[in-house]
Amino acid sequence: MKNKKIEIVLTTLVCLLPILAGLILYDKLPEQIATHFGMNGEPDGWSSKTFTVFALPAFMAGINLLAHFALRTDPKRQNMNPVLRSIALWTVPVIAVLMSAFILAGALGYSSRIELILPVLMGLLFIIIGNYLPKTKQSYTMGIRLPWTLASEENWNRTHRLAGFLWVAGGILMILLTLLKLWNPLFLIVLITLMVVAPAIYSYLLYKKGI
Repeated sequence: MKNKKIEIVLTTLVCLLPILAGLILYDKLPEQIATHFGMNGEPDGWSSKTFTVFALPAFMAGINLLAHFALRTDPKRQNMNPVLRSIALWTVPVIAVLMSAFILAGALGYSSRIELILPVLMGLLFIIIGNYLPKTKQSYTMGIRLPWTLASEENWNRTHRLAGFLWVAGGILMILLTLLKLWNPLFLIVLITLMVVAPAIYSYLLYKKGI
């Protein structure tokens, strides 16, 4: 219990850490800051300096607390893979720090190459998660949570073996296409559809076969 409380405090503090950076740089920041970017790295959405420095980290901290709540109240939390649990708990804080770093760097006139860095990081995350999906046991907050996967352990295991392969392959493909500068929004749609929908369809077909 004590360790879990420490996790909540640490992850929340990391989410709020960008506020400190924002305060240090506050006088150098423009009044309007680009906070949303297209797939080509060009900004397509702006927010006020105050919102960017204070509200965005606070919003990420709120999401972090919701993630902790969901994981701690999962009736099958004893089945959670410890590695995936750590990934689930630390993904939001890491995103909060990286997102603020990209945004503040852009506001100060530095090129962060977000259009290259973000897909590569996403690809690495997919590869890591994909490696552990086949080792994931039934849970209400992790994995492919469908009525038939939760009702059948065999269905769950088979579905997650396929999903693990697709996530690893998808992550590798994402990194390669990014480095080759062949990345585009259509590919992202096709990739996510394959990674999410294909295992769900496969799981349903297993269910129809009585598995």
